[in-house]
Amino acid sequence: MGMESSAESPQPVRVVMQAVGGWIGRLGRIWVEGQIAELNRRGGTAFITLRDPVANVSARVVCPIRVLQATTPVPEPGARVVIHAKPDFYVARGTFSLLALEIRHVGLGELLARLEQLRKTLAAEGVFDEARKRALPFLPGTVGLICGRDSAAERDVLENGRRRWPAVRFEVREVAVQGDRAVGEVTEALKELDGHPGVDVVIIARGGGSLEDLLPFSDEAMVRAVAAAGTPVVSAIGHEQDTPLLDFVADVRASTPTDAAKKTIPDVGEQLELIRGLRHRARRVIEGGVAREMAWLEGMRSRPVLANPVQEMDRLTEQVMGLRDRARRCVTVSLDRAGDDLRHTRARLHALSPATTLARGYAIVQGPDGGVVRSADEVSKGDELRLRFAEDSLKATAGDKMDGRDDADDADGSDSADGTDSADETGDE
Repeated sequence: MGMESSAESPQPVRVVMQAVGGWIGRLGRIWVEGQIAELNRRGGTAFITLRDPVANVSARVVCPIRVLQATTPVPEPGARVVIHAKPDFYVARGTFSLLALEIRHVGLGELLARLEQLRKTLAAEGVFDEARKRALPFLPGTVGLICGRDSAAERDVLENGRRRWPAVRFEVREVAVQGDRAVGEVTEALKELDGHPGVDVVIIARGGGSLEDLLPFSDEAMVRAVAAAGTPVVSAIGHEQDTPLLDFVADVRASTPTDAAKKTIPDVGEQLELIRGLRHRARRVIEGGVAREMAWLEGMRSRPVLANPVQEMDRLTEQVMGLRDRARRCVTVSLDRAGDDLRHTRARLHALSPATTLARGYAIVQGPDGGVVRSADEVSKGDELRLRFAEDSLKATAGDKMDGRDDADDADGSDSADGTDSADETGDE
């Protein structure tokens, strides 16, 4: 229920403060987590400034000495603690405080469990994906460096970077790298360097320390700021065994600040040696290629067809002439063989020819119808016959038939009874 008041009838300060104290008193007891920024002991009471580890917010805690000493080990400034407290409002001064009833240290196991849970949550969102990470530039013109004030990490990065490439430039932002202000200052420096037009890569470097000292670099706000940066980020926090969440979200993780300088800035000596090696390799490749081509060209020039083209023409001409003579011999032999075959065929044909038979003294007898007479029974007495000889022919008249014995007598040279042929000669045709 609100307090009734107006400009004409305002409420006294004591009434307002008592009302505020009553409202706060009704809040009940609560567990609060934070980091001890200040701790002062006066008499039997300890006054603690409890600061939020992320935001720039703090609360005043009044703790009896017995409660403070009951905590083992006794809390010191910088320690992360959980306090069971009762909200209290001091009406006389109008100040708010927490009355500590119990103090507990935030255990290492609990911190690791919280970090692991945060890591899984960010990994599920894709904040740590390799696909979103960018490659570092080969030769950055300007390197942004976020580090502690006058820290060894700053000296390591600057000295090693300038030793490796003397012309490299740095934009250094010195910030708090532990405590309650670390997250805000590192995030602000990262945003500033990310917006700088000349910065090609940003290194976030810090030396080694305890888990509590490195907690700011596992803070969710810082991790998301690195993921949102448009400039490649190199994480160089602590030593090799230290793995804050910043290492997972950064584009490149370096084990130490010195390693970050080596991964970000190329060594001029190594690059010159690499160039010399590549130049020597290129020279060998070119010389080898030219030598192979020259050998091939020399081999082509040494071939007979190019060394003495006329000799090759002579060889081919001789080959053609040889083939021509061979063809001529083959044709001649074939013609001779064909001529011999023709002569043999003519001789056989001549031997079988009727004219040849007639030339040996035989004659062909043809009857009145012109047919060849093969037997005496085929003609009659008085038929006109034609006797064909090799050169000429005769006409004759058939006489009496004679048997074979009479023919034999005629063959022996005996004459007929009247001394004339059995056929009358009528004359030559």
